[in-house]
Amino acid sequence: MSSTVDVGKVLDEGHWSLYQKLLVASAAMTIIFDGLDNQLLGAAIPAMMREWALPRPAFASVLAAALLGMVFGGFVGGYLGDRIGRRRALLTSVVTFGVLTVLASFAANVTMLTVLRFFAGLGLGGAMPNAAALASEYVPLRRRPFAVTLTIVCIPLGGTLAGFTGAIVLPAYGWRALFLIGGALPLVLATVLWKTLPESPRFLARQRERWPELAALLKRLGHATPPDASFVDSHERTIERASVRALLVPGFRRDTLALCVAFFFCLLSVYTGTNWVPSLLTSAGFDVATANYGLTAFNLGGVIGAILGAVIFSRLGSRVTMLAMTAGAIAGCVVLGSAPVADRSTFTVLALLGWTGGLINALLIAATLSVVFVALAAVREHIQRQEPAERRTTRSTRARTAPT
Repeated sequence: MSSTVDVGKVLDEGHWSLYQKLLVASAAMTIIFDGLDNQLLGAAIPAMMREWALPRPAFASVLAAALLGMVFGGFVGGYLGDRIGRRRALLTSVVTFGVLTVLASFAANVTMLTVLRFFAGLGLGGAMPNAAALASEYVPLRRRPFAVTLTIVCIPLGGTLAGFTGAIVLPAYGWRALFLIGGALPLVLATVLWKTLPESPRFLARQRERWPELAALLKRLGHATPPDASFVDSHERTIERASVRALLVPGFRRDTLALCVAFFFCLLSVYTGTNWVPSLLTSAGFDVATANYGLTAFNLGGVIGAILGAVIFSRLGSRVTMLAMTAGAIAGCVVLGSAPVADRSTFTVLALLGWTGGLINALLIAATLSVVFVALAAVREHIQRQEPAERRTTRSTRARTAPT
């Protein structure tokens, strides 16, 4: 008789091995390159403006198309991750935005660039949910918040890399070389990970024909299983699908709406900064390299702010923390806009961009965690409402089938 292995329990209660750390780092690397390719356009716009003799507003449609593609990519990527596996969906997303970024280097006009950035956005949007899910499913329960936070922090880390790369490449080789490099790097990573990155253990547990692959993966994770073992995941329960309405019941409506508004404006601030900072600085008289260091400062502040924000949020809660960070971010924006940027020293401008970017990204982390907590609370309430109904159905079925 074969023994049954509960994959969810084994992973949640298991140890935190070096191999698991490498797997999480591999998933995080895909998001670093996601952040890199996402922000290359903002770094390259000043050079494109000169080459094509176009004003800055002409590139608004390109930036909007990329963001629209990311919205659709997030939905499609999440759906594909559930259907074909997190690993395959993640690497497909990486290849997609890598290839489209390379093709963008051959764009001859704004229209062509707009189309290419939209389709690149599909890959950029699809990578994040699958990388976060894959990283969290490799690790024990006590390490899961760290794994998810790491993947989120990697977005501004990739933006930091975009700023550094732009400062070096743009003055010497131009924007086309920047896109070639930005597209080639994720393609190289995807080639390596296609050979080395395993599928999610929870996904494999649902695929009976792939149980030998799951057994080998669990062994590498430090969990030996019997040769004839069958696998289940007790954390997966079949319940009636929860809808968005569960987030809008009286107990959650105010928090849900407030967090959605906060999340929207945080993202608006982040993408306004990452997309337009280099071109705004060049228009104020800074050279291309310094303008890209402005992008680096904004993102590097975001990395530090996101990490500190997560720590402060876990200790002090969300309300006071988010209000204080909002006040600090507003103050930074007011100081930046209170006098012409050209009248300030380079150090002052970079410091203010780092301060503002740090607080905005810290707010984004706090809003993300708050959204997750509210959603989980709503799902738990949904499950609790179902359980009495399931018990009543079970009792009714037993009563009808009982012998008379």
